[in-house]
Amino acid sequence: MSALPEAPGPGVELDVATVVARADAVADELARARTVREHVYALGWHGVEALVVDDHREALAKERLILKGAFDRAHKAGVTDARQAAKTTTTRQPRPVHDRPDGRPDIDVTGAPTAIRNLTTALDAGVFADLYVTGGQVVQVARVSGDISTAADDPLPLVSAPLTAPAFAQILAHETYAYRRVTDPAGDITEEEHAPADRILTAVLSRRHWPGVRPLRGIVGSPVLRPDGSLLQTPGYDPDTGLYFAPKVPLPPVPDRPSSEQVTAAKRFLEMVLHDFPWVAPADKANYLAILVSPILRPYLATLTPFWVATATTASSGKSLLVDMVGSIYGKQQNPWPGGDEELRKAVLAALRRPEPLICWDNIAEGTQIKSAVLAGLITAPEWSDRVLGSSKSEKHANDRLWAVTGNNLRLGGDMASRAIVVRLDPNMPNPEARPDSAFQIPNLQAWLTDAPNRQALQWNLLVLVADWVAAGAPRTGHLMRQFSPWAQAAGGFVTHHGLTGFLDNTADVADMDDQAALWEAFLARWKTHMGLNAQGITSADLRATFDREPDGSDRWDGTIPDDLTDGRHFPSAVELGKRLRGHVGRWYGPYVLRADTESHSKVRLWRVETREPTP
Repeated sequence: MSALPEAPGPGVELDVATVVARADAVADELARARTVREHVYALGWHGVEALVVDDHREALAKERLILKGAFDRAHKAGVTDARQAAKTTTTRQPRPVHDRPDGRPDIDVTGAPTAIRNLTTALDAGVFADLYVTGGQVVQVARVSGDISTAADDPLPLVSAPLTAPAFAQILAHETYAYRRVTDPAGDITEEEHAPADRILTAVLSRRHWPGVRPLRGIVGSPVLRPDGSLLQTPGYDPDTGLYFAPKVPLPPVPDRPSSEQVTAAKRFLEMVLHDFPWVAPADKANYLAILVSPILRPYLATLTPFWVATATTASSGKSLLVDMVGSIYGKQQNPWPGGDEELRKAVLAALRRPEPLICWDNIAEGTQIKSAVLAGLITAPEWSDRVLGSSKSEKHANDRLWAVTGNNLRLGGDMASRAIVVRLDPNMPNPEARPDSAFQIPNLQAWLTDAPNRQALQWNLLVLVADWVAAGAPRTGHLMRQFSPWAQAAGGFVTHHGLTGFLDNTADVADMDDQAALWEAFLARWKTHMGLNAQGITSADLRATFDREPDGSDRWDGTIPDDLTDGRHFPSAVELGKRLRGHVGRWYGPYVLRADTESHSKVRLWRVETREPTP
């Protein structure tokens, strides 16, 4: 009966003819129905005698102004509310907060509407210390007991999770005095502590706008650079960034301007840690240092980070150890490679629900080609949204993570080559796992990382180098890397500032990891230089005819036809071939590009290949 007044005026019209006439004068049908319903409610509120009520009931029903059942419900509501109001006037008010034995704030949760309003007000007023808001959803920051991890990197000490109705009830019981008014056997109104029903708590949490609740952008286990270039080093919530700093290991303060002695010592320490990895080239070591510092720089840069591929020529080269080192500082998730795109979408959504900044698919099958439209979209998306499995609901998360994969002799496909930073290892020897500990500056680096003092030293020295780079004006380089250019220029400036050369110099080798791109380049090269096809363009049907083998069984294309232009051992029809070619128009493969023109008279599409001179 939400349309009924809470407390009608001092009187009520008792002449039924007058009531009918007033109702008939209201032109709008909905307004007329509301007027009649309010009148009936007032009859109950004011306790009008039964005979008068019956007269009104019969007359209003006869005039088809209200059904008798609706009349009875409105009248009963007025009677009930009047009785409750009479009792409430004698009810003592809730005791002030200072009168509570434990000093907890009190919240009146008598009745569903009151409970929803009061709980919403309390939550938005910041009554609950560990509640924040992320993407319009209230979340709780809390510790989790009984971690089962045995990896070198400890988990983050705190996690955030959407606040559920049961969790809200638990918080209310421990942090507030939630009460309702009840009538005791003697008819007196008293208070009793009360846990609101889940449906009431769910209604409160369904609100999306919480201006008084602190926004949470994430939990970090290491100090990070704020947008103004200062280091976030104080544990707890940081209002400037919306981040919650929960240190994985305690750290002494890092100076804003480290001394030259501190910087030199930090470089020497990092060199000792990285010295024994079998880097293929200086670029791989420089690239890794850029990856190692990326989680610290990300809030400062507010930019995307490329996909990290750690690959090696053989097992036991140290690629998983590279990932463990990043995880030991910041925290990581290590998950199995999901395979298909549908499984990948589920894995991504599940991973984003946890706070760890590094998400790694470790030791995937040797020679795997990393090629996925879902993964390519993920790497370039600031936010990730997807439907929850088995539900019609969707979730949206900030994509502020470092995504990585490790494996031997990995290859890249599709758009991944231009979205990835690759770190390569090659021990160039059989059985690298048999190398004695005496061959390393840090024997058994894996065990070394499990000691908290070592992780503390690694993290502190890395932060010293970051602070020194910022103090020098945070110099940048001119590297270009699609959507990742701001990251590449800052990370390149950091590693160059500290004397490492070769950052991103292995991009040509990364491009060579894209087998499909190499095959397309060979295909277009043969089209242009060997096939003698019409330079003005060729139709899909004529091009398709060249795919068939010669009578002697020879292949005019010499095996260069790309896989995405075939169906296994069979070739598509001319129409289907045209559709597949269309997806590659305008994309350069080396010095070659496919063009499509339309013949002005026949309107037939013609295909041709252009070339350009290599850039010096």
